[in-house]
Amino acid sequence: MLMAHPVVLQNLIEQYETLRMLHAESGGTEVRQRMDDLAYTLCVSTGTRDVDAALIAARHRLPGARVEDDSALTAGAGTPGG
Repeated sequence: MLMAHPVVLQNLIEQYETLRMLHAESGGTEVRQRMDDLAYTLCVSTGTRDVDAALIAARHRLPGARVEDDSALTAGAGTPGG
């Protein structure tokens, strides 16, 4: 699998999170479409199928990420460890 450059991943994360806040406040169709496009790009860039998993995977690939801390990966799973 090709790996996206960390700068690209950081940019995608920032854009997605900014638009998520805008969508929560104003909810326009253009914002929603751009969010969907960014979610797709994040998923393709990280080899995932879900935007939440893509955001976690992208953050783990950024410089300074603590890869041993996977608490965000299991936080919503319902049972410890998955």
